[in-house]
Amino acid sequence: LFLATLTYDTLRFEYEDFPETKEPVWILGRKYSVFTEKEEILLDVTSRLWFTYRKNFPAIGGTGPTSDTGWGCMLRCGQMIFAQALVCRHLGRDWRWIKGKRQMDNYYNVLNAFIDKKDSYYSIHQIAQMGVGEGKSIGQWYGPNTVAQVLKKLATFDMWSSLAVHIAMDNTVVMEEIRRLCQSNVPCAGAAACPALESDVLYNGCPEDVGLRERLTLWKPLVLLIPLRLGLTEINEAYIETLKHCFMMPQSLGVIGGKPNSAHYFIGYVGEELIYLDPHTTQPAVEPSDSGCLPDESFHCQHPPCRMSIAELDPSIAVGFFCNTEADFNDWCQQIKKLSLVRGALPMFELVERQPSHFSNPDVLNLTPDSSDADRLERFFDSEDEDFEILSL
Repeated sequence: LFLATLTYDTLRFEYEDFPETKEPVWILGRKYSVFTEKEEILLDVTSRLWFTYRKNFPAIGGTGPTSDTGWGCMLRCGQMIFAQALVCRHLGRDWRWIKGKRQMDNYYNVLNAFIDKKDSYYSIHQIAQMGVGEGKSIGQWYGPNTVAQVLKKLATFDMWSSLAVHIAMDNTVVMEEIRRLCQSNVPCAGAAACPALESDVLYNGCPEDVGLRERLTLWKPLVLLIPLRLGLTEINEAYIETLKHCFMMPQSLGVIGGKPNSAHYFIGYVGEELIYLDPHTTQPAVEPSDSGCLPDESFHCQHPPCRMSIAELDPSIAVGFFCNTEADFNDWCQQIKKLSLVRGALPMFELVERQPSHFSNPDVLNLTPDSSDADRLERFFDSEDEDFEILSL
């Protein structure tokens, strides 16, 4: 128990390095060898944005909590998977963070979208308050599905990223629905107040013509989140091979889930172990410096990442993918179809061209689902969150 309260710095020596194994290490669609590419593996992991519990941030809602210790781990994991989508969108999968090096402006723009204050697009403040609309009081535990639904709503206000966010319910990905969502080249999907296009582009410090050219492309970059239940109380072994394949795809954003009461952001695997970033350490909230530059070292995990046996994974997860272009999405569909032919790999979800007739037809741009949809979501939330009761301390 004592160890659990120490900070990561004091525990640094406890972190195991990667095992010396011939098995490849997969990190978000990249394949590495432990023997020849250990530095590259660690640099890739360190470059991911790492969000942990924080303390002493402005009170949520003005009078609410000033720390998310003990309740915010799934919200932080949601931030991490979404930050990875923004990094791919604005910096590219090849981008790397070097300690002490001045980064490009887009990096700070991405990081600022997650800072612990009420007006950041994806701050803990925004996620907690938007969750109230999903029936979650501030400070209550979220399951993977709840955090995905909330992030989808928040993304409609992030005109700079201009993402199409799709959450595939009922273990079914409907290609037609996604194409309709991504090919709607309106500047923002359903947000009530859309600033004029030009002022928005200038406001974000982007050259006007670049912004307009991007806005007029026929495909909005897709963030696809698929909430899944891979067993009743523990993961069904038949899904393990398919889950591993998700980390091999170049479109991979990883997986959010974990163990009951303890959420993690899974970014890869080696052998029979998952590799993850852990939000369970409390750091002081970060204030931008006077120069407007953000001290960013605490947002990058600078020790070897944690590992756990795949068999220990709680069956309630959400898998994420990012498709920057239509070609990326078509390629992803081909890979999913091929995966269904792999022996010993049970599909985790179904990929279909059209909406099966027994589905309700959600309005993909609507911020408030109709009642039948809301009832269905509520039932899903209730069932998926009951495993994540916070035990009284």
